[in-house]
Amino acid sequence: MTATLSTAEERKRAREERRKRASVYTVLTAWLGRPLASFHLVLAVFGLLTVLGLVMVLSASAVVSIQSGQSVYAVFKKQLLFVLIGAVMFWVALRLPLRLMRQFCGPALAVCFALLVLVLPFGAEINGTTSWFVIGPISFQPIEVAKLALVLWGAHVLVQKKAVLHQYRHLLVPLVPVALLMFALVMMQPDLGGTVTLVLVLFALLWFAGAPMRIFGAAAIGGVAGILVLSLNKAYRLDRVVAFLNPEKDPDGKGHQALQALYALADGGLFGKGLGQGPSKWRYLPNVHNDFIFALIGEELGFLGCMLVLGLFAMLAVVGLRIAARNIDPWIRMVAATLTVWLVGQAAINIAYVVGLLPVTGITLPMISAGGTSIVVTMFVFGVLANCARHEPESVAALRSQGPGRFGRLMKLPAPDVYNPPQKRKPVRPSTPPRAAGRRGSGTGRTGTAERQLQERRRTRRSVPIPEHRREHRRSARGRAGHPRADEGGRH
Repeated sequence: MTATLSTAEERKRAREERRKRASVYTVLTAWLGRPLASFHLVLAVFGLLTVLGLVMVLSASAVVSIQSGQSVYAVFKKQLLFVLIGAVMFWVALRLPLRLMRQFCGPALAVCFALLVLVLPFGAEINGTTSWFVIGPISFQPIEVAKLALVLWGAHVLVQKKAVLHQYRHLLVPLVPVALLMFALVMMQPDLGGTVTLVLVLFALLWFAGAPMRIFGAAAIGGVAGILVLSLNKAYRLDRVVAFLNPEKDPDGKGHQALQALYALADGGLFGKGLGQGPSKWRYLPNVHNDFIFALIGEELGFLGCMLVLGLFAMLAVVGLRIAARNIDPWIRMVAATLTVWLVGQAAINIAYVVGLLPVTGITLPMISAGGTSIVVTMFVFGVLANCARHEPESVAALRSQGPGRFGRLMKLPAPDVYNPPQKRKPVRPSTPPRAAGRRGSGTGRTGTAERQLQERRRTRRSVPIPEHRREHRRSARGRAGHPRADEGGRH
């Protein structure tokens, strides 16, 4: 009897758990089906990454600020200023009509090329690369803006040539030559991290344009060969490859940074040592507030902190591809998907070389690492993604019928434009050529010869006299046609 009661209770608990799971799934599915769900998810990811980045930069840069003889908040104040500028750029990207971005993407790309050329003779050298314009306390890196310009312009070109993309010359030209020229200018600085991100953008554009796999195979072979050549060309790049292959060989020299990052991750454990308590930032791990901030997250916040970062970027990947799938404008689809691959791919490369899966390339962790131009441009990219989310057909219908909502009224966001697909032109039938005039010699070729023969036959018929018996036969035939026959008239 007791066993029967326990079995019944277990079944009842199992039914209740299934009901709870079903209710949670139903609520989540219903919320994701709302018109502005993608827009709200982008805002949530954007806000969480911004707050996490500011907290970790404050924790990582305090020691650097003190050792430089400044206030403990010196680096953090500069980062906070860049975040405020980036927030303004996020608002601008959210308000700016996407059709204007597409309209001016060509001139923007030309300006970026000019800046990449000018930075070579007039730029400042920082960390071994001449890729910065420094004007007083302000520094600007043009490669960050060039990435965004390449995304917008490349998507525009591929969408314009959508009908002929099955031909290689239309698929690759002019996108690939322009991208290769940009690669060359960036490698002359030299900036390996910027070049890797540009390659990621180019591959994403070709992938979402439907390029065949053989192109990616050939590009991968060429990329590996280029990496080998560039690695052997400069001593510091060769040192990075050697340190990646065997960091224990020189633990105090070439492999120091890679080993210290692994030690910091291992020391964190499951819950970490506590925010601000990580010892690796006391000069054990160089550039901890820039390239290796993920190692400090693992040390201070533990495995759970690392999973939080990975979960946020995984959510960004899902939401970005969802925005691309739910839009009907092909340019918005390609822009949203490519920007998502750019941000998530850059984060994956940074995390991969921190944990020892890739050689160190100097790529920052988006929205979390300390930086000026990178954080401002990344926040602008998030604004473009949020703007693309507002252009989903269901979102457009909801915003135009129900109003902008609380956030829209607070940000003074205009209603998104309705997508009007380009009208297909009907094929124009060629008009028939006008006939030649009736004058002799007016026609040329076969048409003129036939016309002259017809006129000649008509003149010949008029000149030949008709015999008298044929004239009598024609007159009698006309008379019979005009009067009814006698036998028909006598019938009733």
